[in-house]
Amino acid sequence: MIKRGLIFVCLLIGAIQILYAQDCPDLLDPANGAVNVPIDATINWETVEGVTGYIISIGTTPGGIDIVNAQPTGSIPSYTPELGLPDNTLVYVTITLFYFNLPDIVCQSQSFQTEDIVVPPICTALTSPSNGATDVNIATNINWSYALGATGYILTVGTSPGSGDLVNNLDVGNALSYNLQSDLPPETEIFVRIIPYNENGQPLGCSEESFTTGILAALPDCTTVIDPLDGAINVPLTPLIEWEEVAGAAGYLVYIGTTPFENDILDGGIFTETSAYVINFESNTVYFIRVVPFNASGEALGCVQSSFSTILGCGPFLNPDTGDLETLNPELSFPDQVGICLDAIPNIIYATDMADGYRWYQYDDQGELFLISEESEAEISEVGLYRYEAYLTSDQAGFTVECPSFKDFTVVSSERANINGVNLTDSPVSFDLEVIVSGIGNYEFSIGSELGPFQESNVFNDIPENTSMVYVRDRNGCGIATFDISSLIIKKGFPKFFTPNNDGINDSWQYIANQEDGFQLEIIYIFNRYGKLIISLDPNSAGWTGEVDGYRLPTSDFWYRAVTTEGRSFFGHFTLRR
Repeated sequence: MIKRGLIFVCLLIGAIQILYAQDCPDLLDPANGAVNVPIDATINWETVEGVTGYIISIGTTPGGIDIVNAQPTGSIPSYTPELGLPDNTLVYVTITLFYFNLPDIVCQSQSFQTEDIVVPPICTALTSPSNGATDVNIATNINWSYALGATGYILTVGTSPGSGDLVNNLDVGNALSYNLQSDLPPETEIFVRIIPYNENGQPLGCSEESFTTGILAALPDCTTVIDPLDGAINVPLTPLIEWEEVAGAAGYLVYIGTTPFENDILDGGIFTETSAYVINFESNTVYFIRVVPFNASGEALGCVQSSFSTILGCGPFLNPDTGDLETLNPELSFPDQVGICLDAIPNIIYATDMADGYRWYQYDDQGELFLISEESEAEISEVGLYRYEAYLTSDQAGFTVECPSFKDFTVVSSERANINGVNLTDSPVSFDLEVIVSGIGNYEFSIGSELGPFQESNVFNDIPENTSMVYVRDRNGCGIATFDISSLIIKKGFPKFFTPNNDGINDSWQYIANQEDGFQLEIIYIFNRYGKLIISLDPNSAGWTGEVDGYRLPTSDFWYRAVTTEGRSFFGHFTLRR
């Protein structure tokens, strides 16, 4: 991901390179080459990250538009043809990728074969005006729903059942609406029959429907959206939408959606003025808008849609030089867990990433976030769940856009380690060392330096006799504890073996003190090789002669644990030889 706003320069130069760098989407359903595809199929294709929008064309030849001509679908990678698909036909689908400030990418056509319909279509029904509607404006158009399998429709309209005195058995072709040449008579029941057909014939028994017109009155004309203009790009995310005032309009219905077919942003919002604020548009998105004036007589007829594209925002974008997807959001390296030191509350935690701004939040008991800092650091006084946010800013079309990244993290209690002692065991030329600690921190260990290297294990093998210090560091930054082991590494003070044969040499085993000792022993425990305690030895006695309860033990290895008056312990082993 890109870390600064230089991508906007890249988007304005070398744009043609993207034609060779960006992959086109494959059809998902129906797949390229599919057969027996339903004629009412919805066409779905792969999502292309970083694309602003899609345009679909459908025809009976590669690149053809005779079925659907360059229909935008916004950022939605699917489309359902309003009039269905022709049956028993090789259908070609062409997807065009639309980007800001970059050339459109027209992808290679893909195709599939539709099913063969061998029966007439089913009947259809009025959609507008609906069957039974009243007070319908006399200038209304007749609209009906798609009939599966239809390739055309026969329309009859009259002022009495079956009369056809207004429109009589007119073949309107493959269309779903009809604009009468003259207005309908006012305050009259209008009877409509629509019969679909295809090469297999017409359905039987399609019923007649009716509606009643209102009084003679003038509808308002349509208006024009003047800001954003149709086709505008880099529109801010909170725009003021404005349209022309229309004489005789009592108000305006505003429809906004992310596709031409769905008003998922605003569905018929009523406004009495000629402008409206819309907040929180998504960046890098195409929006479709239609404004319909209305008055007491009804709504304006035939008002068209316009569209515009919002500012680039934070991405992802296609880098025209590399063809890679990039964003303006900062990359975060903040840890999953942070410790607060119990002896230093409140603790200060710091951002770990370069950014233009920061925010810190804490989750409350209900899981809601509340802001605790807008600096690169924050005071933390209690454990719990928090959120760290860093953002970069970018100037786009005169507006400053924040591009944030965030990371939830857990705060846990921590403290400096307490080193309770060490266990030393000897080997022929070195020592093994185990560090015994207590505390609620997350600790790591070193015997080389307080700067490390540190390890997770508290056991060190084959340490040299010149080792002097042990360091235990809290990973959450609550300090380093030290322990001096130099006075404990005195293996020469404990004999490696003894030979109790009464020859006056090595007849007993006992610790031999020396002037370098920085401790005083209190007691020595001697264990057999199975770990069973066999004797407790006074460090000031003559030593152990290899007997237990008057019984002379045979040749074997034994272990000792020597405990100092300060409670420190260290271990080793020796051999009894007969």
